[in-house]
Order: sequence, then C-alpha cells, then structure tokens
Amino acid sequence: MSLILASTSPRRRELLALLGIPFDIKRPSFEERLIPDRTVIEQVQSFAQGKAQSVARHESEAIVLGSDTVIELDHDMLGKPSDLAEARAMLCRLAGRDHHVHTAVSLVCLARGVDVVALSTAVVRMKPFDEQAHEGYLATGESLGKAGAYSIQGEGGELVDSIGGDFPTVIGLPLRIVAPLLTQAGVNVPVDLDEVYAKKPYPNWARFSV
Repeated sequence: MSLILASTSPRRRELLALLGIPFDIKRPSFEERLIPDRTVIEQVQSFAQGKAQSVARHESEAIVLGSDTVIELDHDMLGKPSDLAEARAMLCRLAGRDHHVHTAVSLVCLARGVDVVALSTAVVRMKPFDEQAHEGYLATGESLGKAGAYSIQGEGGELVDSIGGDFPTVIGLPLRIVAPLLTQAGVNVPVDLDEVYAKKPYPNWARFSV
C-alpha cells in the first residue's frame, strides 16, 4: 500500500520522514481560495482536504496525505506575504502577542473509501517589537513564502518567545495526529513516536519544547 504526500514543502517531507515510512511526493493541483463566511479552521481543513483529494483522483489505490497550515490573529487568517512590505506589516502585527497556528491534515484513499480530516492547534507568543531584529530578519528573505512571515525552525525562531502546544504543528505536520491516522488506515508506522518527540530531531524543536 503506497503512501503519497500531497505537498512539495520540504518541511513536511522532512517531518513525515521521521516516521520511517516510505512515501512518494506529488504536487497537489488544488487551488486555495478563501470562501466567504467560513471560519479560519474551516478554511484550513478544506485546504488540506482539497490538496489530498486532488492527488487521490489520479492515485486511487494510494493513501494520500494532505496538510495545510494557517495563522489566526484576531479571527483573521494570515497567509504568506507577497513581498517584504507585507512581511514587515505581518511581523509588526504579531509582535508581542499570542497567535494560533492551525494545521489540518487529511487522509484520502478513494479505493478504500477513506476521507478524514483532523486538526492540531498551537499557540505561539512572539517577542516584543524590535525594529533592528525585524529588519535584520527581513533582510534574510526567509519570511517570504512562510505563513505569518516567519519560519520558527530557522532564523525566525529568534522572534518567538514561546510555544504552547505541538512544535511540529507550527512547522506544518503534527506527527501526533498523522501517525495514528496512518495506523488506522493500515499503514505501518515503524518508529516509536514518543522516542521521536523525546529526541526532537528538528531545528529549534528542543528550544521550544514544553
């Protein structure tokens, strides 16, 4: 039984690899579009499911894993900044405050009638605004292409004060949700998940462990 990750994100690929399961990677054809009147959680769940389903339609025998991550602040969804000016505005808005990071995962297998969605949420507290730190970070270019304009596993970790919840959720693939879903779908997960969490084998994981 083959497993396909419906994502080209290197971070999700690296996290899924920690479970010791062989898998292929397919780019999802799903186009993310905001639907009026949907909550942030409803949006992220539909995005994860849409990604998985778009690949499953062409790989009906495979188990397809899709995932999506968004940031919620003041009931608004913060996506990826289009440029440095937008990234700067996002970081200013987040500074000194808590925000929620929602990661939804979807598992789809058309041949077996599997179509499930699960959600994990973590709370991230950012350090107070520091113009020098923000401008230095923006100069790295790391904020582009990242939801909320920061990468907690990279240099953006310097802007983060603390995390309440699951670190892999913030990265983009909550392993404590993914592993049980895969097991329920008949996929053998050969590693001990508690050992993975004890070792924290990902950049900045140990720094923000709770």
